[in-house]
Amino acid sequence: MRQYETAFLITPKLEEEEREKLIEDMAEVVKKKKGKMVNIEKWGKRKLAYPIDKLNEAVYVFFHYQGNPDIPHELQRRFRQTEAILRYLTLKKEAQIQTRKKAKPGRKSKARSEEKAKFAKEQEMDVEGEKENGENPPEQTPEVAPEVTGSESGIPDEVKE
Repeated sequence: MRQYETAFLITPKLEEEEREKLIEDMAEVVKKKKGKMVNIEKWGKRKLAYPIDKLNEAVYVFFHYQGNPDIPHELQRRFRQTEAILRYLTLKKEAQIQTRKKAKPGRKSKARSEEKAKFAKEQEMDVEGEKENGENPPEQTPEVAPEVTGSESGIPDEVKE
């Protein structure tokens, strides 16, 4: 069984009893076609984004149900026959798709961490070389390895020599 969501707009000119009867009739279609009504959302009167049939408001109703593909077809047929329905839309809900989770903040790719370690080791060697020559090394701030794109060789420009 597939999951569907059908939204439809009812004209605000209908009385409350007529509106409820219309919603119940449309919900009966799902039951008659051996579907399972999951939820009915009645949002009430809302302002429309643009006028429809010279109306600026409509009553919003959403059906969430499970069933065969013939249920939305029958609902749409009935919506077209009913003058009180201004607009309708049926969506087939997709099954939950496994999404890739983001890496934890502390984890980095192996290649990236190896590159940073190599860069840090070369920086230490430069500082030790200056100490051996008797020079006072300039005060250094910790540097982060520069970003490397796929088109480069994978070695930062400072390291190439």
